[in-house]
Amino acid sequence: MHRGREYLDVERLREVVAVPDLWDPEQYALFADHRHRPAADLMARVGAADPHLVVDLGCGAGTLALELARRWPDARVVGVDSSAAMLDRARNADAAGRVEWVRADVQEWDPASLGAPIGVLVTNALVQWVPTHRQLLPRWVGALAPGGWFALQAPGNFEAPSHRLLRAEAARSPRAADLLPRLRGGDAVSEPVVYAALLAGLGCDVDAWETTYLHLLDPAGLQADPVLEWVRGTALPPLLAAFDDPVERAEFVRAYGDALARAYPRQEYGTPLPFRRVFAVAHRRRD
Repeated sequence: MHRGREYLDVERLREVVAVPDLWDPEQYALFADHRHRPAADLMARVGAADPHLVVDLGCGAGTLALELARRWPDARVVGVDSSAAMLDRARNADAAGRVEWVRADVQEWDPASLGAPIGVLVTNALVQWVPTHRQLLPRWVGALAPGGWFALQAPGNFEAPSHRLLRAEAARSPRAADLLPRLRGGDAVSEPVVYAALLAGLGCDVDAWETTYLHLLDPAGLQADPVLEWVRGTALPPLLAAFDDPVERAEFVRAYGDALARAYPRQEYGTPLPFRRVFAVAHRRRD
């Protein structure tokens, strides 16, 4: 019923290797249009008219949170993330101070700290990093006001070549191979039917689906390895934290990049990257 038998647990890596911040906002933004499209598709299914409190849980660099503030100009909007670098970028983009930016581990974050029921709670490309997210759903949905909305979007591509090759390359690397057994294993992102059942059981009307996007990366041919550049902004940084030696790190990236280039060959119109994503939108019933 689930995908992603192996994934990288960010907090476990922080324990194993001293890493001040794993995420590079500039790298993540290289493919901003492609990365934002699933968020737009997700929010198109949220029917809230005039919520008083809106939360973007795992807000990253703040792009979606600022859009939520524009969509609901009278709402109090809160963005929560664990990355100081991402939150710094978000604050810099929020010249009007429209959003409250909160640094917190989402597994420990308490919705009661907001002091009010939530009208809309969004988790966009977050739960793949949170092993306990299915157990956290009752807390998150329970924080909604009657008639409130919960919206979830997450990658469902853990068996795609990009991830299978990353795991295979890690298994061949003495440094990464030593780390991987110490990481939590298990399922990352569930199938849509699992989220539908969980959210319906929490008293919600649910809309759950999946979409495979075909991203055409770098049509102008300006990047040597566009899929590698994509993964540098998401799945790769936590694993690279395992390498103290820059030469070993560079060799790992080179080998992985070569494998990606073979799996995702460039075409005249760009480099096709199929990317499956899972969505669930829940509307809490007023009764």
